[in-house]
Amino acid sequence: MSFWMIFKVAVRAIFRNKTRSLLTCLGIIVGIAAVIAVMAIGQGAQTMMVKEISSMGNNLVMVFPERRNQGAVSGGMGQGQTMTAGDAEAIKKELSHLVQGVSPQVRTSVQMMYAAKNWSGNVQGVSTDILGISNWVVQEGRFFTEDEERLSARVCVVGTTVRKNLFDGEDPVGKTIRLKNMTFKVIGVLGPKGANNWGQDQDDVVMAPYTSVQRYLQRSKFRNINMMNLSLVTMDDLEEAKREVGALLRQRHHLADYQDDDFETRDTTEIMNTIGSVTGLMTVLLTAVAAISLLVGGIGIMNIMLVSVTERIKEIGLRMAIGATPANILMQFLLEAVVLSTVGGAVGVVVGIAGAQTIGSVKGWPILIQTGSTIGAFAFSAVVGMFFGFYPAWRASKLNPIDCLRYE
Repeated sequence: MSFWMIFKVAVRAIFRNKTRSLLTCLGIIVGIAAVIAVMAIGQGAQTMMVKEISSMGNNLVMVFPERRNQGAVSGGMGQGQTMTAGDAEAIKKELSHLVQGVSPQVRTSVQMMYAAKNWSGNVQGVSTDILGISNWVVQEGRFFTEDEERLSARVCVVGTTVRKNLFDGEDPVGKTIRLKNMTFKVIGVLGPKGANNWGQDQDDVVMAPYTSVQRYLQRSKFRNINMMNLSLVTMDDLEEAKREVGALLRQRHHLADYQDDDFETRDTTEIMNTIGSVTGLMTVLLTAVAAISLLVGGIGIMNIMLVSVTERIKEIGLRMAIGATPANILMQFLLEAVVLSTVGGAVGVVVGIAGAQTIGSVKGWPILIQTGSTIGAFAFSAVVGMFFGFYPAWRASKLNPIDCLRYE
């Protein structure tokens, strides 16, 4: 018998029991659909996180002062008193071959007021370098200048969330707002950035010269800062830059060799690696669950094929009696199993893609469907059918034609 003839016989056998064939495919459909959906959502989430982290800054390195502990209570990063704006100035001056931008940062929460409206939000004191470091764009107006920073001018730029809640459609540029009972002139509006990976609204912010925030809002007699944002010339020099920055800060803070650093550095590479590890682990776990569904589907195919062999013993004997070889019988039943699994795989791919896109549109999640993973999942369904269909097909090929014809 030719392969094409065997294939047609196998397909006709499948269509004789449509309901049973559909139920047999169901496990494969669920498994493949789950694999496709999980991988699409997982890859999309990872891509979104990487994009959002990249939006935090160009070649960004963050330096925090030491953590302060009082008894069993930790003050957290950025709450130490060991770092000053002078440290940022020294890094910018002495490490210009590695660092292209430095911005000290101080922050405080204040009540913002304009006319009859008020809004509680964050004020970040930064330097003029922050635009290039953190990829901020001034949408309207302008950013403050180095002279305004040096003179502690009471000027600021606002994020889109602050603009919406405080000005209610009115053009804020040129208006005066009150921050903690101090008047500041709005000179610009920042472009939107949206929420970050921690769900924090990055647009709910007011930026002002750090010198002005220290002087008028924090009323600090010191030049302590909460952190520094550094933009490296290239991330290829990341480790060297971290060593040089660390050595310079230790020298400025007069730390002996036996003393620990009183600062801590973080870079986007660490964050990306952490997020990649977490999302990768979750994808592996969910894919393992989906693989179990495929295993169950494969076992279902094997059970149904064993039942089919038992029901068709006389047919097998008759085929052997008129010239079919054991290899023909093996091929016929193996093809039936493979056809069931591949049809289930194809339907599963369609269901998985549709399901992932539906979840993405409803939840607002990014979806990334990769052609390679889709083809791989479909090919795996064929392998499942071949693996679990082999034993029933082998049993059918080993039957004695005389015993088959006598079977009741």
